[in-house]
Amino acid sequence: MTPSAVLFDLDGTLVDTALDFFSVVNELRDADGLPPLPDRKIRDQVSNGGVALACLTWNITRDHPDIQTYRQRLLDHYEYKVGENAVLFSGFDAVLQTLRSLGIPWGIVTNKPRLYTDLLLERMPLHADYVICPEDVIKSKPAPDSLLLCAEKMQVPPDQCWYVGDHIRDIEAAHAAGMKSFAANFGYIADDEDPTDWKADAYLSNPAELLQHLGQ
Repeated sequence: MTPSAVLFDLDGTLVDTALDFFSVVNELRDADGLPPLPDRKIRDQVSNGGVALACLTWNITRDHPDIQTYRQRLLDHYEYKVGENAVLFSGFDAVLQTLRSLGIPWGIVTNKPRLYTDLLLERMPLHADYVICPEDVIKSKPAPDSLLLCAEKMQVPPDQCWYVGDHIRDIEAAHAAGMKSFAANFGYIADDEDPTDWKADAYLSNPAELLQHLGQ
């Protein structure tokens, strides 16, 4: 089935934002006298959000009494770095161009806060007509609210939408919204995770495979 719209998660799906976080994490660690971490270890945590990255940066746990202070310190540094090195995953230029040529609208549905999402898209630059962030809904992914809101703004039925993401919460949100789910196996998936456990409708080893599903 040709979709009426295609929605994408942002970090680790549409855009390789880990490239910005490599310097963010290691500059903060260096400032506190901690040794640098390998890029892969940082990449594995990017899709897990600011708290997970703060835990990684300072070797602390989520129940640390000052975890929110550490998270904000990381985000403040990220604000200056966001978009500095981030790029579309290879192959998405062709995917987005094909969607435009077919007249299929596309949008971004992310748990990334609006401040950093807008800065990222502006600095890359990358234009999307539809961008839904956690501030736009009461419950963010894995709840379906943000996906359903995007479909509503696009004026398309949810069951005619595809959603592409690199985390189990993305697949759960797609299922709950009644959308066809695509797992981005090229994204930020930790070594101890098996995306086949997510039970997505389809799996992508690279962005270009989405064109095959579009019959291109």
